[in-house]
Amino acid sequence: MNRKDSKRKSHQECPGKTGGRGRPRQARRHKTCPSPREISKVMASMALDMLKEGGCSEDELLEKCIQSFDSAGSLRRGDHILNMVLAMHSWVLPSDHLAARLLTLYPPRAMSSGGGQRAEMYQEATGNTQELRRLQICHLVRYWLNQHPETVHQEPQLEEVIGRFWATVEQEGNSAQRSLGDSSNLLSPGGPGPPPSISSPGLGKKCKVSLLFDHLEAGELAQHLTYLEFRSFQAIKPQDLRDYVLQGSVRGCSALEGSVGLSNSVSRWVQVMVLSRPGPTQRAQVLDKFIHVAQSLHQLQNFNTLMAVTGGLCHSAISRLKDSHAHLSPDSTKALLELTELLAAHNNYACYRRAWAGCMGFRLPVLGVHLKDLVSLHEAQPDRLPDGRLHLPKLNSLYLRLQELAALQKQHPPCSANEDLLHLLTLSLDLFYTEDEIYELSYTREPRCPKSLPPSPFKAPLVVEWAPGVMPKPDRATLGLHVEQLVESVFKNYDPEGRGTISLEDFERLSGNFPFACHGLHPPPRQESGSFSREELTGYLLRASAICSKLGLAFLHTFHEVTFRKPTFCDSCSGFLWGVTKQGYRCRDCGLCCHKHCRDRVKEECRKPGPKGDMSPSGAPVPPTPTPHASCGSADSLSYTYALEPETECHLHHAWTQTEPPHPSWEPDTVPLPTMASPPIHSSKPNA
Repeated sequence: MNRKDSKRKSHQECPGKTGGRGRPRQARRHKTCPSPREISKVMASMALDMLKEGGCSEDELLEKCIQSFDSAGSLRRGDHILNMVLAMHSWVLPSDHLAARLLTLYPPRAMSSGGGQRAEMYQEATGNTQELRRLQICHLVRYWLNQHPETVHQEPQLEEVIGRFWATVEQEGNSAQRSLGDSSNLLSPGGPGPPPSISSPGLGKKCKVSLLFDHLEAGELAQHLTYLEFRSFQAIKPQDLRDYVLQGSVRGCSALEGSVGLSNSVSRWVQVMVLSRPGPTQRAQVLDKFIHVAQSLHQLQNFNTLMAVTGGLCHSAISRLKDSHAHLSPDSTKALLELTELLAAHNNYACYRRAWAGCMGFRLPVLGVHLKDLVSLHEAQPDRLPDGRLHLPKLNSLYLRLQELAALQKQHPPCSANEDLLHLLTLSLDLFYTEDEIYELSYTREPRCPKSLPPSPFKAPLVVEWAPGVMPKPDRATLGLHVEQLVESVFKNYDPEGRGTISLEDFERLSGNFPFACHGLHPPPRQESGSFSREELTGYLLRASAICSKLGLAFLHTFHEVTFRKPTFCDSCSGFLWGVTKQGYRCRDCGLCCHKHCRDRVKEECRKPGPKGDMSPSGAPVPPTPTPHASCGSADSLSYTYALEPETECHLHHAWTQTEPPHPSWEPDTVPLPTMASPPIHSSKPNA
């Protein structure tokens, strides 16, 4: 027998020996301990075993809830069944029907009658039993209103039945029962409230705080996105989750629709911010920054926004940009692949579920995955058994999953947010872009290459929109509120002296934060001051937001001021374009003509010409040209583009659009006459 065998034998002969080497056995035992979720599930199952196995009738379940209270209103045993019934009954029974049953179970006051001492004793015992039952029912209704106050406010029929119940108690009950119906005793439990936000750093009124996307650190941007996500997640109510599972759609659930719309908006915002950069190197810088943002979101355990950002980076309109991805570092490419693998949908999101199970502390789930679990559980099991009794195991399983989400809503985020940066992000996410417009931008940046290319190292895109088509509704009031908040933050940080204007340089850098910056929506400043006032910035943001969110990018025309040689009518209002020169504006791409004041009202889509027309990309800046421009191939409708002075050409580095006011230098007294030869009468093109 060698030395190892002797040691093994000695350990086997002395199983009770304790010492330093006996600790690993306890460690292995610790690893096999059930998790808190498993413990709570077993405790809930034990509580359900008190009822009939598998299910029970509605009357039996309601009686169990009534008997949970004593005369003082304290719970006699655990509150799991009581809370489950109050939270989940609306899945199988309307709340007003449940309240009506409680009203019928409220016993009327016993009438006294003669009949001897024994009869009086019996009536007294019966009266005491009825009074106790009335008191228990009142405690149950009061507990219901305290724990679920939002249910009463959202269902008018339930509020009416509850009102009739307390009116009956006021007439039939004693003072103890009537006191329970007093509104002062109905206290709503206080929720955690929205996460805290901080204002701009108090470094003095003469210090600027940058609101530029390029100046924000990846971790700081991830914290603000987490703040927005958690605020949206907190607004979701159990009724919203129930309606989604029963209806199969987020339509009609405003809080849930807003959360889904936020995720889809973040995903498309990432795509458009990448495509807004003209060069592949610049696009690679934005890609690298968003990859670091995704890594910070992973560290913050914000998986929902991580899914949105990673889905936007892996979208086919972005992954096809080979030149841009070629400038990424190997570390960034590897990090993107790891995040893609983490959130991949294969095996029912196995990698994500494994990572989620190991998370501790603050965390935000991928809401679509957990809603999918609720739908699967609801569809897999019936609400009632064949004999008509309620299927309690199904209600209990749904209740446990809803409780997990409710516990996550009571968290406190580990980060705070800057109010001004939140305004900037909120307005940026309000913009709406369709799938076709994003692909149009992608092909404009990097057209299709006919030669064969090596296969892309990126995998198929993730589930970017788990509820396709759900986008935020940028109504006029919401856009106005967001623009007002952003303008206030801009002037607070970029105009510390209180002059009421911001410089052209600050405006150009600030406007680059918005995705519509790549479409030339930059109005030229006033020639006198070269700055923007509060009203001008507000009007610009309102017009740009309204156009991009409601009309879409296909409606953006590239207008320039022209002179018509024949009578021409406005395509918007059908009015005549009066004047000797510069009667109106014409779109460079489609040739649409309109008045100066009709540019903001054009409702006709800008239709680009065919291969024989202008081949400039849609939405790309069109530089001014001093040469005449023929439109529609007709000498009668010939339009001229005026040459500008050299000192005014610096203001035309962006394409003119219907959102731009005319530049003061375009007035007749400051613009020189066009230098061109008159075209022949029978020619369709002017001579150079």
